[in-house]
Amino acid sequence: MKRIGLHAGLWLAVALILLPPLWVLRTSLVPESMAYSTDVFPAFSLENYQGLFGQKRFGTFYLNSIIVALGSVILALPFAAAMGYAFARFQTGGRFGRFLVLSLQMLPPVALVLPAFAILRSVELTQSLTGLTIVYAALNIPFLAWILMGFFEGIPVDLEWAAMTDGTTAWGAFWRIVIPVSLPGLAAAGVLGFILSWNEFLFALVLTGSKTATIPVALASLQTSNGIQIGKVSAGVVLAILPLIIASRFIQRFIVQGLTFGSVK
Repeated sequence: MKRIGLHAGLWLAVALILLPPLWVLRTSLVPESMAYSTDVFPAFSLENYQGLFGQKRFGTFYLNSIIVALGSVILALPFAAAMGYAFARFQTGGRFGRFLVLSLQMLPPVALVLPAFAILRSVELTQSLTGLTIVYAALNIPFLAWILMGFFEGIPVDLEWAAMTDGTTAWGAFWRIVIPVSLPGLAAAGVLGFILSWNEFLFALVLTGSKTATIPVALASLQTSNGIQIGKVSAGVVLAILPLIIASRFIQRFIVQGLTFGSVK
């Protein structure tokens, strides 16, 4: 009976977690007029998806989000890896430096968005994907550096000493030894940085325009004077989480290794 109760509780927890996304999927596949119906699946229709890509130009916003999220991760990872390695191996800045980097993540976004807007306007990068990519990369560097620091601390320093004994430099040991060994950690950090950039709303709202908006801003624009277009919003949410599900599925092994790498010494 104890085992049956445990499994029943687990199935109930799974049902509670899966019910909201499954209902969003159901709402996206029914006509707008039936979106608030209590029937489980009254009718099947793709008009919400057709409306998104036809009338709302959702494909453009989708591509903008992919470009910005991938670009910010590619731009942030090298700086975050160098910073995390400096903290892990050379104790750069000491504990105060580590706390200072982590404290940058504690600042509310509203305190940073106006200075970011002023800086980008001075270099004429407002309402552009380039400016938003740079801002996202700058926001992700402290978080990714803190994560990668734990991964680098889990790598035995003897490997680097052995490489330098064979004639390589400290930079060569970092590039040829540390980076290949820490690929699971880099993959996990990259996925987390991608998710943060993909879901961010406030900076995208302030720093982009009608042609450079990302998915969160596009979904917020579906609220009209006639109310929220719940069918199209649900379709947009399904499409928004699809890349995250695919990415996590293909690199799940690397995420698990990366998140546990720095905890095992």
